[in-house]
Amino acid sequence: MIVAGTDEAGRGPLAGPVVAAAAVLTPDQRRRLMQRGLGDSKALTPRRRESLFALMEELGVLWRAQAASAARIDGTNILAASLWAMGRATVALDPPPDLVVVDGNARIPGLSLPQRCLPGGDALVPAVMAASVVAKVLRDRAMESLDRLYPGYGFAKHKGYPTAEHRRALERLGPSPVHRATFRWRPAP
Repeated sequence: MIVAGTDEAGRGPLAGPVVAAAAVLTPDQRRRLMQRGLGDSKALTPRRRESLFALMEELGVLWRAQAASAARIDGTNILAASLWAMGRATVALDPPPDLVVVDGNARIPGLSLPQRCLPGGDALVPAVMAASVVAKVLRDRAMESLDRLYPGYGFAKHKGYPTAEHRRALERLGPSPVHRATFRWRPAP
């Protein structure tokens, strides 16, 4: 049975895309990644995530990813955009999985594959952990690229999250084209 895990990164930031990934691990890949400290991406340092991502590439882990832009997020909502990206990443897997473990409690709408929703799955299921790492690494890289396109906001540092530094930049510069217009931010203290 082929089991895929899917997760997203970037639901809480004020700017940039939400990125979702889907991943499938063989037993050997799972063992080797777990030995190297695979876990929920939020609990790993950026350096550890990059190291695990490089190992996944070396091991030939099957993964796919999809970003949902700030415009898509504003046009629907963050949950719908996240689930859309998860669905797109999942259907791009070849061969298709027999089961999709979705991190969270919401099913992916329109996905014709069997799904199991699992809140906290990114800390419990290795395939979801792998998807979590892929999504976070790719989103962080995207924010570093956006930092070069929109200097002054500090995207490379805070990745679009609502830090005091980011809020001060918004007060000073106003929103960029990659800011989420429907997300409210309060001025920095």
